[in-house]
Amino acid sequence: MSTIIKGGTLVTESDSFKADVVINGGIIAAIGRNFTPDPGTEVVDARGKFVMPGGIDAHVHFQLPFCGTVSSDDFENGTKAAACGGVTTIIDYAIQVKGRPVMEAVENRRAEAEGKVCIDYSLHAGMTDWNEKSPRDMERLVEYGIPTIKMFMIYKAQGWMADDYMLYSALEETAKCGAMIELHAESVFVMEGLIERYHKDYRRLGAWGHALSRPSFVEEEAVQRAIKWAEVTGGRVYIVHMSAGASANAVKAGQERGVNVYAETCPQYLLLDESVFKRKDGHLYATCPQIKKKEDSARLWQGVINGDVSLITTDTCTFNKKQKARWGGDFTKIPYGLPGVENMVPLMYTYGVGKKRFSLNRFVQLVSANPARLHGLYPRKGTLNIGSDADLVVFDPGSKFTIRPGRLQTNCDWSPYDGWKLTGYPAMTFSRGRLVARSGKFVGTVGAGKFVARAPWGSIEGRIKR
Repeated sequence: MSTIIKGGTLVTESDSFKADVVINGGIIAAIGRNFTPDPGTEVVDARGKFVMPGGIDAHVHFQLPFCGTVSSDDFENGTKAAACGGVTTIIDYAIQVKGRPVMEAVENRRAEAEGKVCIDYSLHAGMTDWNEKSPRDMERLVEYGIPTIKMFMIYKAQGWMADDYMLYSALEETAKCGAMIELHAESVFVMEGLIERYHKDYRRLGAWGHALSRPSFVEEEAVQRAIKWAEVTGGRVYIVHMSAGASANAVKAGQERGVNVYAETCPQYLLLDESVFKRKDGHLYATCPQIKKKEDSARLWQGVINGDVSLITTDTCTFNKKQKARWGGDFTKIPYGLPGVENMVPLMYTYGVGKKRFSLNRFVQLVSANPARLHGLYPRKGTLNIGSDADLVVFDPGSKFTIRPGRLQTNCDWSPYDGWKLTGYPAMTFSRGRLVARSGKFVGTVGAGKFVARAPWGSIEGRIKR
């Protein structure tokens, strides 16, 4: 069945114009005016609303084992929540078990997702065991459709940490095979020393110890080091969940020198500050890296506006109150993570476009077009082109919505934005032409989402726009 979305204002990263969209066979078949519907065509009235490419959250963790528990939004409910919030594609992680093939991790993760995902998805591959076989493994991942490789500069005890030479070697390979390293950048030895120092007084410090043990320079130094390795190898590095203002300075300096360095940040680092850790429920807000100072948030906003920060993701990793309570007053035992995928698009609209920090087109660029470009999905996703997947959001700029846990699809029983008032909310979300959410309620089909193979770096035109 065909669908025509009529009367809306189409918004892409570069244009805004009145037009109708014809969807047929899951793709955008035509864009224009005054189409006459064939018999049986569904007509969607989008007058007074924006029609935008669906959001792409390139950093989520569904059903992730961590700290002796498993994040409470699994692939089914997590992708339902994404759809309700205007996100039509997510990218999760498949982390290699040390000593086992990385492709085994990919196939195992796909087996967990298949038949459950409600929108399209892809995976980043976490390489934790770099050795003489790893360059060929990276090539295989790129051929498979996974050109993004996650590496960690921390998590030494878990066996995930890449030392400097491992990172250097991996970046060398990215210059050859069209891959990109997605990097968790924190300076492990300083961080672990500070954690040990403040842990001696954990009963008095409570959740505040989490903030004290990870000052912004712990991230900044690691980002600087990673940029240097990318510079000397000619490789590509992408800083995930950037939380420190000084890190944005380092990224900007690297970009100005011509280094292939990119960065994402998340709503929690823009909208919250470290004072949350002094609250009675401050342990709920613990993430890795953690929310930092107001001046860090201000610098990150500047980076989002001027292009130092390329895109917005959420690092969604949902733990409910009972799971967070596992900390028992010890900040080193908090399951790190926040719910976020369901609120990313409306939060960024309200506090970005609504507060006149950036334009409607820049908004689409941050939550859709640039994620697609950087991760090998463009122009199949991230834009409104004839032939692109019909991943669309009919967005109501006048809709009022107050965030309450009970109103959300997520399995989380609390929200870091509880009580926040939004202006602008997705009215309808379409995934490959299928209506999957209406006014914040999931109406799609469980398991209808598909794995999307992504293109390597060199095959995509118009790489990234700042």
